Amino acid sequence: MAKSNSHFPHPITLAVDIGGTGMKVMLLDARGNPLSERLRIPTPEPATPKKMLAGLEKLKKQLTAFDRVSVGFPGVIKHGKTLTAANLDPSWVGFPLQATLHERWRRPIHVANDAAVQGYGAISGKGVEMAITLGTGMGSALFTNGHLCPGLELGHHPWGKKTYEDYLGKKGLKKLGKKRWNKLLEKALDQTQKTFNWDHLYIGGGNAKEINFTLPTNVTVVSNEDGLYGGVALWRYQ
Repeated sequence: MAKSNSHFPHPITLAVDIGGTGMKVMLLDARGNPLSERLRIPTPEPATPKKMLAGLEKLKKQLTAFDRVSVGFPGVIKHGKTLTAANLDPSWVGFPLQATLHERWRRPIHVANDAAVQGYGAISGKGVEMAITLGTGMGSALFTNGHLCPGLELGHHPWGKKTYEDYLGKKGLKKLGKKRWNKLLEKALDQTQKTFNWDHLYIGGGNAKEINFTLPTNVTVVSNEDGLYGGVALWRYQ
């Protein structure tokens, strides 16, 4: 259960991390410190807006009051709408998620790509930094001096005979096996460095734990909970 938040610095943020496998929520104080446990439920099947919003409603009811909401969503976000949702139900395409949550919860809402939110929770804000998430799919976000370059969907970019996500997402790991998947991931990281010339790369997502090769010193595996902790940092760029 959540702690009482009356003595913690406001605004209190309800951080929401929507994924193709699970949906997570956590309360954070103004400094980004957790005020509740991380609550998680499996993503429903089919992963429609109606079913997923009902799940988020159940999670919210287990928490105390909050002032605003940050949502990480696995797809391209523009003007609060979910323009893509490759690993969810097609009915998400064009869905007004930000407006819908605002109408339901009557709080300021900020919706962004999930890799961008995780990146905000990890980056230093200096130079060119990139974040990728290895989960159901493959998310990506690019930052220059702490500012997001919106709309990057590296996972769906052609690579080899397929796309980055085809090889490095959950299905790719299962099909290729851990050894082959790691070899391809190592090549992919080198390719992203040559393409984006990042100064530092952050790797998150549930399958980051499957990495078994030595990473360069400017590559860091980050906690999966950065996808929630970034919910406070997200508001600094409004």
